[in-house]
Amino acid sequence: MEDSIAYWALLVFLGLLAGIINTLAGGGSNLTLPALMITGMPADVANATNRVAVLLQNVVATQRFHRKGKLPLDDAKGILWPTILGGLVGSVVAAYAPVEILKPALLLTMLGMATLILVRPDTVIPPEGTTPKRVEGNRAAFWGLFAAGFYGGFVQAGVGFVLIAALAGTLRYDIVRTNALKTLCALVFTAIAMVLFIANDLVDWWPGLLLAAGSTVGAWIGVNIALNISSRTLKWFLFSMTLVAVIAALLK
Repeated sequence: MEDSIAYWALLVFLGLLAGIINTLAGGGSNLTLPALMITGMPADVANATNRVAVLLQNVVATQRFHRKGKLPLDDAKGILWPTILGGLVGSVVAAYAPVEILKPALLLTMLGMATLILVRPDTVIPPEGTTPKRVEGNRAAFWGLFAAGFYGGFVQAGVGFVLIAALAGTLRYDIVRTNALKTLCALVFTAIAMVLFIANDLVDWWPGLLLAAGSTVGAWIGVNIALNISSRTLKWFLFSMTLVAVIAALLK
């Protein structure tokens, strides 16, 4: 099956959907990882191979958000360094602790986020016109970003939702700029991870590049959607994808 044209086309199509979903919210890997493993690809190889698409989709999305003036780079250094620090700590812990210990934390985080989006959306996603806060001197933002980085370094799946909660909830960025900063953080995360995956020869390049072919187009579409739909619609999409991610995690 993995050598059939139909399977190749499926990977490109799922990559396209995942690129859109990851750019607007998160959880696209719930589509792509099963597609890679269905042919018997080991989980660690599938995880590494999937990151090829994640890396390239975030390159495209970050560049598009920046060109459209929606990527606030003035505080990017302050945002990235606690996130990277958390990611490094999470990666080290992952080498010694089972991933399963963070599953309840992920579910509680996403369920809490979904509830807040539905009941009190301004808590997680501030209204347009809200003045963002800086990381410097903001302990809640620092530790929120560190926690997002730790989770991303530990298990990765669902990290987009944790980043959104940290960026929008503590720094009060609007949903479009939150997504732009999220893609920048995810780009840095994934680039670091890819070095380790390649060094350990875990990447199956052909299916990874097929996924990436679709996901880069999906990321381009996702940015355009984010810039041209109402914040209300984007909030409902984020709410829906959060619930889907929770259900997917429960079924694993």
